[in-house]
Amino acid sequence: MFMRSALMLGIVAVTGCLTLTAHADNGFGEPAGAEDIARVYLSIFPDGENLPEGSGTATQGKAVYEMYCAACHGMEGEGTLANKLVGGRGTLDGDSPDKTVGSYWPYATTVFNYIRRSMPYTAPMSLTNAEYYAITAFILNKNDIIAADHVLDKQSLPKVSMPNRNGFVNAYPDIPEEYDYMH
Repeated sequence: MFMRSALMLGIVAVTGCLTLTAHADNGFGEPAGAEDIARVYLSIFPDGENLPEGSGTATQGKAVYEMYCAACHGMEGEGTLANKLVGGRGTLDGDSPDKTVGSYWPYATTVFNYIRRSMPYTAPMSLTNAEYYAITAFILNKNDIIAADHVLDKQSLPKVSMPNRNGFVNAYPDIPEEYDYMH
């Protein structure tokens, strides 16, 4: 019994190695370079650390939003196939909280980072940084957080004051102040 188990384990190991080798040499795609990895695995912090170059306004973002976002989120961010993005202020402590960009999200940089990493749904990270800044500006404007002509960029975005900025409780009060983005 031991010999048969050892033999089967050996066959599985060899087959697994051959499978990995076959997948590695199958001719699909190409290895990701350091620049590709850095573009995808870039953490943007609430204070704006690591925000990319580029800029955009809500006025510029309207056409980009309509092209890439409206089919799922509605023309005005009212939500259709995907989540509602606009409205919801004053609902978080009620029985039916409406968690939107304007009511729930504490940092504008997080909104930008999420949109940039995840949207458009069918092709994440396919737009330019300027287009992502413009879409973010459009959504913030629709939530009455910034003016239509307010320019968002790596300097101005972290300064945007979100309505729910102080609505979260720090679950880790012993974090050193330099790492505590909650305050």
